[in-house]
Amino acid sequence: MSAKGLAGMSTATEKRDLGAGKRVVVADDAPFIRHIVCTKLRNAGYEAIPAADGEEALELCRTEKPDLLITDFQMPIMTGLQLCKHLQASDKLRHIPAVMLTARGFEIDSEEMAAAGIAAVLAKPFSPRELLEKVSELLGASAAPGAP
Repeated sequence: MSAKGLAGMSTATEKRDLGAGKRVVVADDAPFIRHIVCTKLRNAGYEAIPAADGEEALELCRTEKPDLLITDFQMPIMTGLQLCKHLQASDKLRHIPAVMLTARGFEIDSEEMAAAGIAAVLAKPFSPRELLEKVSELLGASAAPGAP
């Protein structure tokens, strides 16, 4: 195999190893957003666990013990903010940092963010690369060169 081919394999392996062993619950009621986020995370080596609403995400956080939660703000049954507040109210779950996805122009007060354990807010439409960089930052991984 050529050096170029080996270099390409190395970069792909680095991307997969970026999130090795890290679990992320992805809560969004829009199937295409869930799919995009989960695909990006899986391509970077994270285990992505999808949830269609806040209630399902809360149950998955209880059973799957993720390292991070990515959640939409506006969802049926339980909003992302309510979900984050439930996590903070639980001694077993409050350590899980959250990334909140919001509609452009919607802002969450910084005090409310801190109280709910929200580590970052990204406005939709967001860059999948920006989201992956934020996930890497929050989970203590260094982004691989050329990561998507």
